[in-house]
Amino acid sequence: MDRHSTGWLTLAESSLRLAPPTALPSTADALLAEHVKARHVTLLLADYGLSELRPVTRLPHTGDAIDVRNGSAEGRAFTAQAPVVEVTDEPGAVRTHLPITVRGDRLGVLSVDLPEQAVRGPSGVLDLAAFATALGHNLLVADRDTDLYRQARRQRRLTLAAEMQWQLLPGRGFETDEFTLGAHLQPAYTIGGDNFDWSVTDDALTVTVTDGQGHGIQAALLTNLAVNALRNARRAGISLEDQAYLADQAVYGEYGGRLSAPSLLLRIDLATGRARAVDAGSPQLLCHRQGTVRRIELADQLPLGMFEDTEYHEEEFALEAGDRLVIVSSGVHTSQNTEGSSFGELALRETIAASRSASTHETARAVVDGLTQYHGGAELPADATVVCLDWRGRQPTAD
Repeated sequence: MDRHSTGWLTLAESSLRLAPPTALPSTADALLAEHVKARHVTLLLADYGLSELRPVTRLPHTGDAIDVRNGSAEGRAFTAQAPVVEVTDEPGAVRTHLPITVRGDRLGVLSVDLPEQAVRGPSGVLDLAAFATALGHNLLVADRDTDLYRQARRQRRLTLAAEMQWQLLPGRGFETDEFTLGAHLQPAYTIGGDNFDWSVTDDALTVTVTDGQGHGIQAALLTNLAVNALRNARRAGISLEDQAYLADQAVYGEYGGRLSAPSLLLRIDLATGRARAVDAGSPQLLCHRQGTVRRIELADQLPLGMFEDTEYHEEEFALEAGDRLVIVSSGVHTSQNTEGSSFGELALRETIAASRSASTHETARAVVDGLTQYHGGAELPADATVVCLDWRGRQPTAD
């Protein structure tokens, strides 16, 4: 990147940080008009179901949505996570679509109409991509202070239970040198008890998937308690089995065994790939390694909150570079159609195997799509959660 481009990006990032939370789209428009002669700028945010890109026009409203999978340039940029340059009808002008992604969490796409010469050379598109990433960071910060971007993302109103669950999530993706995570929740606008969570330190990644019993607000309240109890225990720095024990006590103390929260707890050592797991209920763990998909067999232990003073035990397994882990909730692996036939592990394995070349996000989406097709395209009868993790491992440092 040359000095000129670095200079304008530095100034632009500063301007984005200083902009009011609701003024990020107009600020981005003004900055790109000034520095790259942009004629039109559109901010598109992915909806909760990751099926549409919704242009933020006059907040909190949006323009016409763009189907992510209809072959559009915007959809290709979002799905492939790479800039797409599109020729327009105007001579000497192009439309550049830039994925807005923050540490692996896909937020949307920034579409910019600008002179063709602005994307020529080694730094043209790279500078625009860096600008889109800077905008993404500021969108996440702005989300703390305004509802406008959350409103713009919605095809329709969320149920209250779904609102509670989306507030709990850490994001829908994360990426670092050792791994890439992607996750998907359906039905996105009416989700009740399913939830996923993760946290990373210098040494380890912890992932949990929780499936609160019941429906609607009852399930959301239960899961909210379970997830926050697990976070509270995790932040105390204790072992995985003790985290499960304390969360179990919190849920039992509130519900007395009437309701429980099946959960899977997973902790991976980033340096060695050694994984520890506690299977406290129904989520299943599968591994795709060297062309073969197998279920990682774990001892069935009681769901969180079923009985008082339940003791939990960790189990270990090893990850290898190139492994893909897929965690699915009971709404996936036990799902039955109207004829009483189960989706089953075989269909799940086949879907995971067929998606091997796809990204973690697209693999998680493919599993949910397969389940939706199994139900004839209707909205899923139960919550379905898929978390996909690609493991690369830590590269040895040079002495």
